[in-house]
Amino acid sequence: MAAVELVGRESADNDWMNAGACRGLTHLFFPTSAERPQARERREATARQVCGSCTVQAPCQTYARRNHEYGFWGGESEDERHAAGFRLIAPIGVRARAS
Repeated sequence: MAAVELVGRESADNDWMNAGACRGLTHLFFPTSAERPQARERREATARQVCGSCTVQAPCQTYARRNHEYGFWGGESEDERHAAGFRLIAPIGVRARAS
């Protein structure tokens, strides 16, 4: 079987993902379609609590920043990564401003 190269993604060792406190909790870290703002705030607050006790929070955050990930990673939302200068290609919740 040929190896698949992921363009624009980190190809380093990602074994840390197996130790994430978020394993099995995907619903907390990625929004459903048409998620309401209040539901997003509650979901992200719960995700933040999970990340707060996670032993791999730092590599998770670094991975999300380097790979322009969507969702909640390493204790940060997409909006927080965007505000920190780590841009998404098409950020969710960030609207283009009229010139």
